[in-house]
Amino acid sequence: LPEYRELRKEHTFHTLVKTPELACEVTMQPVRRYDMDAAIIFSDILVIPEALGQPYHFREQGGIGMQFKVDCEEAFEKLSSKTVEDHLSYVTGAIRNARKECGDTKALIGFGGSPWTLATYMVEGGSSKTYHLAKQIFYRERELFDRLMELITEATIRYFRMQIEAGADVVQVFDSWGGVLAPDIFWDASGKWIKKIVDAVKDDVPVIVFSKGAHGNIEELVATGPNALGADWTVKLPEFRRKLPDNIGVQGNLDPVLLLSNADLMRDKTNALLESMRELNGHIMNLGHGVSPDAKIECVAAMVDAVRNFK
Repeated sequence: LPEYRELRKEHTFHTLVKTPELACEVTMQPVRRYDMDAAIIFSDILVIPEALGQPYHFREQGGIGMQFKVDCEEAFEKLSSKTVEDHLSYVTGAIRNARKECGDTKALIGFGGSPWTLATYMVEGGSSKTYHLAKQIFYRERELFDRLMELITEATIRYFRMQIEAGADVVQVFDSWGGVLAPDIFWDASGKWIKKIVDAVKDDVPVIVFSKGAHGNIEELVATGPNALGADWTVKLPEFRRKLPDNIGVQGNLDPVLLLSNADLMRDKTNALLESMRELNGHIMNLGHGVSPDAKIECVAAMVDAVRNFK
């Protein structure tokens, strides 16, 4: 959004995330412009590793870099969850501010990364294309892997409880790299840790689980116990919905690249997806992944307009 880009001229990404007033402002910008039904708090999944003692930064060549790799016992000992709440108080401040602005008419979504997804950054030392080191830790040093996952899971549960207490109506778990896991290890490497998080907070608020590229593990995804499952753009949403129990909804799943096309095509594709879900309950209309920086404003507007006017 142009209003976001204006803020970025004056503030770094980290400053926006860590300043409650600014994070609230960025959170509300798309809601004000498009009259969305819900806002999602402006933050980053890597605030958890940072709170555990492993800061991150953006590499000049692109991607994420961590201050060190958690690939051995010595590195693991540098981490601690003792001060998670203190470290992440800026997020709860942003949520409280956004809660006031959303009022009773707009939902507010909190979120965090899945333990597996966070572990990939922490073990690899940043962004990865292969995730070989993270997988090796799982296969070869299972005790260390499980201890790391337990630490991340505990911190994430506390983080979600902070968000809920501050006013989040829903929380979402982003398992961004769940799809890189072989089916036979998906549960032990990712699914069971997500379930621990869902079990800890699902009595307080609904929980959405989104595991990108992992839709072949549908039984395991259902077993995590969410109220809704997000779907990326690579699956046929009606078929995916029919495979789920009636008490689990779906969120998704337009291809985000459509936002780079034109308003007419965006409107047609949105209507086609909505039509395909007409007889199926529990659908939250959304993209199948995040909005890219070069998305066209008119395409977002066309999508919202199509949803609002769908009969």
